[in-house]
Amino acid sequence: MLWRQLKGSRLQDLKFSRQMPIAGYFADFVCRSHKLIVELDGSQHVEGQPHDDARTVQLEAAGYRVIRFWNNDLTSNMPGVLETILSAASGTERVPTPQPPPASGRGGSVVRGAI
Repeated sequence: MLWRQLKGSRLQDLKFSRQMPIAGYFADFVCRSHKLIVELDGSQHVEGQPHDDARTVQLEAAGYRVIRFWNNDLTSNMPGVLETILSAASGTERVPTPQPPPASGRGGSVVRGAI
């Protein structure tokens, strides 16, 4: 769903690539010109939080900003997800520290916390 919104520079001419190798990891979506990585996380990432944190540290050490969304954010709030990506690309908004999703694995906010 998100790739359909990002491919072909559809989001305000931001060029994203998919599954790009960076710092020993494959980033879900990368906008190299803005040094921005967008990661999508499913429920399996709750238990893998330490791994995700280490991964984020490495990606940031490579000079990228990493923002994460829960998969269900795409279906429940795609406009908010896209707005957050645009804000992150422009550097106008500080993205909050990711938080685990609600216990049900549904609902929640856009960037594992709030916008």
